Amino acid sequence: MTKLYYKKSNKKNLKIIIRIVSIGIFLAGLYVLSYVFLPIYSWHIYFAPVFAAQNVNYPIPKLLLLTPTSNTSIDTKYLDAKNWFPTLSTTDTAPKISSYTLSIPKLSIKNALVSTINNDLSKHLVHYQGTALPPDNGNAVIFGHSTLPQLFNPKDYTTIFARAYTLSNYDKIILQMQGITYTYSIYNTTVVNPTDTSPFNQDYAFSHLTLVTCTPPGTTWKRLIIKAKIENL
Repeated sequence: MTKLYYKKSNKKNLKIIIRIVSIGIFLAGLYVLSYVFLPIYSWHIYFAPVFAAQNVNYPIPKLLLLTPTSNTSIDTKYLDAKNWFPTLSTTDTAPKISSYTLSIPKLSIKNALVSTINNDLSKHLVHYQGTALPPDNGNAVIFGHSTLPQLFNPKDYTTIFARAYTLSNYDKIILQMQGITYTYSIYNTTVVNPTDTSPFNQDYAFSHLTLVTCTPPGTTWKRLIIKAKIENL
């Protein structure tokens, strides 16, 4: 006769497995939350004091909380440079050239394409239409997309300016246009509201360069404005 054996289930081992899985899920959730929220709060813990030491103007609330409508990923609306400053009117003038390149050694950005005729920030940086064309006197405004600093990739145009906040005075921005290289030196950094169009003001005393991206990192609440001036030709 065949003998049948019944093995008593080990409920203790099952409870241990369930507990381990629960802890794993909790830690994974905690990691995701910290991945998104930490850059926001670190702005106040680290970046804001650094900017304050550099006399940077940053009208950012003392407490920033994400809401369901907050932008923590790529928002297709903001891949079009024209949507960044809703109150700004543009002048559609035919540019002398269709593109040039930009390099920022400190950020390991090399020969990034800057388009003067297309506003799609997922494909290139954008030279805002109606602003001066380097190296002409005036203010050349260049838009670049940003996201959470952890996602920074100098070759990806959707993350290319994610660490632009680390730039400081005297850092270099290099433009190459029609085979000629122009070097600009950063002299000022500010943070403004999307309704503030003063970064587009033109000063024809010399050649200015203005980099624009969203800030704090991973949001679209404010605009980080980095000003540079051409060095002696």
